[in-house]
Amino acid sequence: MRLLVVEDEEDLAEAVRLGLVRAGYAVDVAGDAAQAYDRLAVNAYDLMLLDINLPDGDGFDVCHAIRRGEVPVEGGSDLRVLMLTARGALHDRVRGLDEGADDYLVKPFALAELLARVRALLRRDTGGGTVVLTVGDVRLDVARHEASVSGDALHLTPKEFGVLEYLMTRPGHVVSAEELLEHVWDENADPFTQTVRVTVGTLRRKLGGDSIETVVGRGYRLREEA
Repeated sequence: MRLLVVEDEEDLAEAVRLGLVRAGYAVDVAGDAAQAYDRLAVNAYDLMLLDINLPDGDGFDVCHAIRRGEVPVEGGSDLRVLMLTARGALHDRVRGLDEGADDYLVKPFALAELLARVRALLRRDTGGGTVVLTVGDVRLDVARHEASVSGDALHLTPKEFGVLEYLMTRPGHVVSAEELLEHVWDENADPFTQTVRVTVGTLRRKLGGDSIETVVGRGYRLREEA
């Protein structure tokens, strides 16, 4: 899954970024509202972590503009938004949620809680309330970052885990290489690289059999009977 952190405090932004990357997410960072708008216009994010106090505005206005369709957002205006801010007063929390935020976390916060909230918000895309995904013999525990096939543990790289998670939330559907690149890799990924093909190839070998089908000219599909 690909996330955008909008935070002007560089040390905090880097700490959050590293924590999320270590948890297996692809993460981009914007230091102000203008940079956030630029990234949202060209990249499809699954979740945005948004500070309220920004150098060129505030997160309330950013969230409002996204929810009202006033700014272009690649992938649509149903982007998940988690506000991260030191402003913890009741009226601030109420305003954030009323402006369209999906959740609100007050600084300082523990990384473990942040990751739990991120997982909870991303689960909404799967239409389920569990952090364990199962497709055929493949089982993925998102919270524990564990995967197995037919009960045997899989040792996956973060990118392999990310690709498998994305495919498992869309079993039976064809997912293009471009879509995987947008959601599993960050903005530093070379769009002309073969990294998606290589990662899918190594993941397929670890899964065994023909769990991941290549649909020529279109992309990849995780077989529901895998």
